[in-house]
Amino acid sequence: MAERKRPLVVVTRKLPDVVETRMMELFDTRLSPGDEPMDRDRLIAAGREADVLVPTVTDRLDAGIVDAIAEGGRCRLFASFGTGVDHIDLAATRRHGLVVTNTPGVLTEDTADMTMALILATARRLVEGERLARSGKWTGWAPTSMLGQRLSGKRLGIVGMGRIGAAVARRARGFGMSIHYHNRRRATAELEDELEATYWESLDQMLSRMDVISINCPHTPATFHLLSPRRLALLRRDAILVNTSRGEVVDETVLTRMLERGELAAAGLDVFEHEPAISPKLLKLPNVVLLPHMGSATLEGRIDMGQKVIMNIRSFADGHTPPDKIVETEF
Repeated sequence: MAERKRPLVVVTRKLPDVVETRMMELFDTRLSPGDEPMDRDRLIAAGREADVLVPTVTDRLDAGIVDAIAEGGRCRLFASFGTGVDHIDLAATRRHGLVVTNTPGVLTEDTADMTMALILATARRLVEGERLARSGKWTGWAPTSMLGQRLSGKRLGIVGMGRIGAAVARRARGFGMSIHYHNRRRATAELEDELEATYWESLDQMLSRMDVISINCPHTPATFHLLSPRRLALLRRDAILVNTSRGEVVDETVLTRMLERGELAAAGLDVFEHEPAISPKLLKLPNVVLLPHMGSATLEGRIDMGQKVIMNIRSFADGHTPPDKIVETEF
């Protein structure tokens, strides 16, 4: 990038206006003319042209694309607009000396809000009730109509006690739920005391005892199908599963079959294994709340993400280590 006064930054998707405007002010920026994901050829061409590529979670930068970009252009930084980096082949970027950054922390509260909303919606059957109210078939209040589950006194099992998991726990405590969690590393004593949280070294043992399971770990090779058929079978029949992390963490085919057979009470899903495709079987189930990956979709959150991207690019262009450089992903 030494030959340019300002780095050439290529953005793959439409970002909030305030973010795009600031990028135009600071960098030699090429904005996306539309909001459709780039195909493979366009993504390679954009990466080869840029000093810095700003992809999103919809841009699958596999090893072949990374190799093509690194070997045919001058790009040195992938400043990803998003928290997860499972869409980027990190082994390939390390091989070529490419730096990858993300935008951690800024979406914690938004995603935790949505997780709690899905817990409420599934436990109290809010979507089913809303459909009934609109259908014209509601005949009035009845003692046994639309019965759901009370949250107070229920056990919440959090898979992945990072920033988001802890934020979910704080909200759940306000509803009178008891907090349990599984993590590769145990949380600090201070956090456990604050949340009155119970740590389970064995994920299997935790899953079999919880009323509600919340998936809050990232998708990595180690967490692909972490909730495997064997582990899903451990869940109680009256349990609820909520996933606002990544669809690949759960075996969606088996989860769907369990919901169809009544082997699980309900699920709240904001993410899907083959996103944006959603299984037709899931679409037909009344005991599932489905959302279009909108857990972090607040204007404030998107602007904060953009500001993180800008900070990472500026630090890198100035010869410093970006504050959000990816080193290792774990849960």
